[in-house]
Amino acid sequence: MLVVVVYDIPDDKRRLKLSNFLEGHGRRVQYSVFECFLSLDEMRQLFQQVQRRVKPEEDSIRFYWLSPDAVSRVLVIGSPAPEPPPNTYII
Repeated sequence: MLVVVVYDIPDDKRRLKLSNFLEGHGRRVQYSVFECFLSLDEMRQLFQQVQRRVKPEEDSIRFYWLSPDAVSRVLVIGSPAPEPPPNTYII
């Protein structure tokens, strides 16, 4: 499923750490928005790992889970539409 992670973190250091961490899990589509194609277990793990990296009293992080049907209806202007990574890589 597609998980859209959106955050608003006022502290530059924490914001940079979170964005660097999320780079390994999905594609940055805006400064504070990532699209991640994850299984339910992967999403739960990501949620727990993000919880350990932020301060809930100062930061706001949102996880939106989109069904495959919703992903097929995403409209985009100016960048590629969400697309899951390939199942295999040939090197």
